[in-house]
Amino acid sequence: MARSLNKVMLIGNVGSDPEVRMTPSGAKIAKVSLATNRTYQDRTGQQQERTDWHRLTFFGKLSDIVDQWVNKGDRIFVEGRIEYSQTQDDKGGTRYWTDIVVNDLVMLGAGSGGPTEGGFRGGSSTGGMDSRDDAGSSPISEPDDDLPF
Repeated sequence: MARSLNKVMLIGNVGSDPEVRMTPSGAKIAKVSLATNRTYQDRTGQQQERTDWHRLTFFGKLSDIVDQWVNKGDRIFVEGRIEYSQTQDDKGGTRYWTDIVVNDLVMLGAGSGGPTEGGFRGGSSTGGMDSRDDAGSSPISEPDDDLPF
């Protein structure tokens, strides 16, 4: 079978505080919305701006990190995969969903005292975890004082 790729990389601003819930099996799931912006010229040559909204889903250790450190307005980088699903609403209609299931998270800036420039990894198919996620260590990465700048 030929290989395929389902990979998404986004940088944007968090549009809502995390919505955290537990599954019946006890696993934690965190969800946030993410806004990405782009500018383009329309047919008349006028500069236009468009905001796209993305639904992000975090599992495992990443859901704990999002619950503790991510707030509305924070700028983040995420890497993950697109996942499509559908549900039935109360009236019998079908609702379609597109989610980004996040494997990697980098905090690019925090609006209210959270970590900055800290990377977190979790839930990837290889099961790899960043060392900052192990043994109860703080998710805040300390700057290296030996740097010449």
